[in-house]
Amino acid sequence: MNLPTLTTLELLMHDQVLEVRLNRPDKSNSLNDAMWQEIRQAFDWADGEAGVRAIVLSGAGKHFCSGIDLAMLGGVMARVAHADEARGREALRRLILDLQDCLTAVERCRKPVLAAIQGACLGGGLDLAVCCDMRYASSDAQFAVREIDIGMVADVGVLQRLPKLIAEGLARELAYTGRNLGADEAKACGLVNAVWPEAESLRTGVLQIAAQIAAKSPLSVRGSKEILNYSRDHSVADGLNYVATWNAAMLLSADLKEAMTASREKRAPQFLD
Repeated sequence: MNLPTLTTLELLMHDQVLEVRLNRPDKSNSLNDAMWQEIRQAFDWADGEAGVRAIVLSGAGKHFCSGIDLAMLGGVMARVAHADEARGREALRRLILDLQDCLTAVERCRKPVLAAIQGACLGGGLDLAVCCDMRYASSDAQFAVREIDIGMVADVGVLQRLPKLIAEGLARELAYTGRNLGADEAKACGLVNAVWPEAESLRTGVLQIAAQIAAKSPLSVRGSKEILNYSRDHSVADGLNYVATWNAAMLLSADLKEAMTASREKRAPQFLD
């Protein structure tokens, strides 16, 4: 398997689990122009790579991600400047939509994505984290919707996704105040699944959970993510109709046959990529 060579991310394979590591530790893994684009590139690649069954998203150094690189933010208006104000604002809208898509690539990826979060997960870092299927944290993790502190509305996904993960009132409080949410409170409100004492045990534990997922039927795991995402954004009736159609197409698979055979033979199943 030939992993893409990237400048702001490090890609590591652990058997069938891909680790995507944000790799600007000297900048607290802040999101610069290259990192935005490489996140999409990495997850689009992982989506199409048959040997990748689950993904762990982590951050090098002390912090997961401190948010958008301020140098990039400061240069946005110069990038979209135009003699015609309307055309300049259209260009800004297209830039925002492109940045949204860079993070949506994480959610769009058919493989489950588990975020391992230590230290700061602020602003754009939280936008990125809520695109993942699950989030896990070390005890020093801090979460915040920081856009309010620089006088802007968060616009790349946290206001849309966070209220689907925690109580709406708490999501609004975080959006309006910009306050920090510690690891224990994040677990209590359901933003993270579990908390480890420190970063290394966090990484080890999340990789183990990802390996458990990777041992399951890849077709079923991908289908489960598809149905869960669809059902989140549609009515129960719509979700039930969609899963009936999905299984009408996908149920009778080699994975189903292998799972039943392995059960009869009292062995672990061996699924195709």
